Amino acid sequence: MQETVTASELDLALVNALQLRPRASWADLAPPLGVTPSTLARRWERLTGAGLAWVYAAPGREFTRSRCTAFVLLRCRPKARSELVEELSACTEAVTIEVTGPGSADLLLDVLTPDLPALGRFVTGKLDPLSGITSVTCLFATSLYVEGSRWRLRSLAPAQLTALGAAAPPAPGGIRAVELDAVDRLLIDQLVSDGRLGWSELAVRTDTSPATVRRRLHRLTNAGVLTFRCDLAPPLAGRPVPVSLLGRAPARDLSAVHRTFAASPECRLVAGVTGPANVFATLWMHDIGDIQRHETALCARLPSLTITDRIIGLRTAKRMGHLLDDEGRRIGVRPISPW
Repeated sequence: MQETVTASELDLALVNALQLRPRASWADLAPPLGVTPSTLARRWERLTGAGLAWVYAAPGREFTRSRCTAFVLLRCRPKARSELVEELSACTEAVTIEVTGPGSADLLLDVLTPDLPALGRFVTGKLDPLSGITSVTCLFATSLYVEGSRWRLRSLAPAQLTALGAAAPPAPGGIRAVELDAVDRLLIDQLVSDGRLGWSELAVRTDTSPATVRRRLHRLTNAGVLTFRCDLAPPLAGRPVPVSLLGRAPARDLSAVHRTFAASPECRLVAGVTGPANVFATLWMHDIGDIQRHETALCARLPSLTITDRIIGLRTAKRMGHLLDDEGRRIGVRPISPW
């Protein structure tokens, strides 16, 4: 049983700081937060031990250009959902699993694979044999305008935000293809489970040197292969209500639609998708009533946008390979490997 932890204002500020700079040292974060590095290390160990916050590596910008992302809506027979969640949690391709309210889907999966044939094998080889599934709808992502790491807790004061700054920008040259070797993949595997592992520990786990690890990780992040996220359990985030909106807009207006969604602080993800709907967005709302109010405001600003479906998340069983309990606290890891 996990320890019951009540988050303080310092804890919330620490998580917000790590959302901005997930791999920053405690020494770098201590001055803006007004405490010692040892205090931050102790607080972080307490939060991660309670499953309330965690840092991990996730696919970066390069993934959306060269690999396959899909949002899969599943309908299932009554009473089959819990068993399906357990079976699907073991699938590395299903990186996120959302249990949803009554409607067009009973389960919503975020699926990442190296290519389209691999996605096909997941659907036919892993989904089709599962008893209890009555329908499968795949929405292929054609573009990813905003991804999940951009949502912020907003616990820091303006002066603290200025002191922390942003993560270092990619070097000039943009996204470029990178061939991964065995050491790269081993390094990624370690960081998917724990994104704050230090250089010395990573060197031991990959049987290389700290300098080699540092150089390789810089290459992977600079090329957009990897990004880092700090995630948190709903109790730390104020227990938001996740809702995924499907919408349709003329192709000429898609850039404006994406920008408008992205400007919302509640937005976690915006993607262009295939199918009758060509916009998929996930937002974390304050309460159920906010869904209608937010949709009304969006449509007022975007007259050509039609919302075709609203999928409300009841609980997240798995997020980017991290297993969560009914309260959304991390209880384990099934490392993803879509590269």
